[in-house]
Amino acid sequence: MTLLAVPNVSEGRDPGAIATIAAAFSRRGARLLDVHSDPDHHRTVFTLAGGPGELAYAVLDGARETLQRIDVKGHSGRHPRVGAIDVAPIVYLDDGDRGSACAEALVLADLLGAELELPVFLYGSLADGRTRAELRRGGPVELQRRLESRELAPDFGPRQLHPTAGAVLVASRPPLVAFNLELAPPAKLEQAREIANAIREGGPEGIPGVRAIGVWLDQRGIAQVSTNVEEYPNVQLGEVVAAVARRAPIVEAELVGLAPRAAFEGFPADVPVRNARTIEDALEHD
Repeated sequence: MTLLAVPNVSEGRDPGAIATIAAAFSRRGARLLDVHSDPDHHRTVFTLAGGPGELAYAVLDGARETLQRIDVKGHSGRHPRVGAIDVAPIVYLDDGDRGSACAEALVLADLLGAELELPVFLYGSLADGRTRAELRRGGPVELQRRLESRELAPDFGPRQLHPTAGAVLVASRPPLVAFNLELAPPAKLEQAREIANAIREGGPEGIPGVRAIGVWLDQRGIAQVSTNVEEYPNVQLGEVVAAVARRAPIVEAELVGLAPRAAFEGFPADVPVRNARTIEDALEHD
């Protein structure tokens, strides 16, 4: 049985720190399939593969190194976050492995809370559907206020944020697709935000299971609609592309991390995709 872990770390600009953290994640034998860093989002997405009983400790090792390298209080990235190791989901590739993934995620949450003294919040199916957005709303300052007022309690670990690493969000889930679309100039930040508001679940043209934000990329000088496609078996990436293209021309797409091969079925041939690499290819060749 192969499971994945996809820890997202709030560092996307220091190659040395990223390389050291990557080495720590794979120290105990987990396979490091992919590393995707972005300086504007100031975030790196690591994808690890391993078996039950292995991945939780691999993520723990990387999280320990992250705490040595990152102080989230000074973070200036575009991506919402509440911690240095912001999210750490365990991903199952087959529905029959869901129970094992849930168990591994709970072991991971316990380790992060007990050994690193991080407040750990569960989301998704382990927390009755609670979302990352609900926990990140208002950032670390609002999260700390909710802890102090006892509106919210961590599922593992202390009741206060770690002084430099904040909190961590843990889940067990099937694959999702983190997928960005860059808009042709002269599109600006406000237009990217309007498009994100329109296409995200609950928006006027909302696509089920799609989370979206609009950001401006200083490094590339371009507006971006950044999405998470959480219902990819039912929502193809081509549908997201079409929804954005109805409102603005698209220059290029970008895959963050890895995606299931099936997510690209019917993808429009005239939209180039950076980092287009599938989970299946990575498992077969790495």
